[in-house]
Amino acid sequence: MSATESGDSRTEPVLAARALTKSYGRVEALRGADFELYPGEILAVIGDNGAGKSSLIKCLSGASTPDSGQIFLDGEEVTFRTPQDAKEAGIETVYQTLAVAPALDIASNLYLGREIRKPGPLGRVLRHLDITRMREEAREHVKRLGIETLQDITQPVETLSGGQRQAVAVARAAAFGSKVVILDEPTAALGVRESAQVAAIIKQLRDHGLPIVLISHDMPSVFDLADRIHIQRLGRRAAVISPNTHTMEDAVAIMTGARAA
Repeated sequence: MSATESGDSRTEPVLAARALTKSYGRVEALRGADFELYPGEILAVIGDNGAGKSSLIKCLSGASTPDSGQIFLDGEEVTFRTPQDAKEAGIETVYQTLAVAPALDIASNLYLGREIRKPGPLGRVLRHLDITRMREEAREHVKRLGIETLQDITQPVETLSGGQRQAVAVARAAAFGSKVVILDEPTAALGVRESAQVAAIIKQLRDHGLPIVLISHDMPSVFDLADRIHIQRLGRRAAVISPNTHTMEDAVAIMTGARAA
């Protein structure tokens, strides 16, 4: 149970935003949006197309800079100019495109962009990669996260199923996302069995204490996974609800404006 479920209002958000605005020309994508993610929870973000949820996530992950407003990480105000800024702060994002390298093995994909080089002149001058160390550490990461769908760390990603590829991307984010992992439609284009595997991984990460932001159109998945649900509407947060107190019909009604929060 998360701190927010237990009613501990004293818990400080891991990641928060206050009054974010963002315009693209004459289009106001965010109009004073607020956001809070608490320790050890899965927070789903839902909303119709044009509600501003993508713009909100881009601001939180460094892919976009808000025109005004504040972002806080562990209570300290932060400014992300690039996704790299957010990564260095401990926020990892897994997009629908996954950004995996099919020809490389699982271990190499986990260290994509963070490759470990051999010590001494071999690594410093000749830039040789320390494949053995990367595989050992990747194996430990996967074991620690409890991801059972990735058995052979030397297996090329191109031989994996869609669910296993998603598991690789999620494992990479979890291995290096020391504060927050943001998942953008993690079960999109997956079958029922593969979606269940990915859902199990997401729950395992939460159980390991890693707070997760889940963006999804899959309402049954949202209500199965989320501790709380942030509903975005017309560039603002319309409500935050819980699967314990609201139904899917309630969420859709708030999301579309048919019902007040």
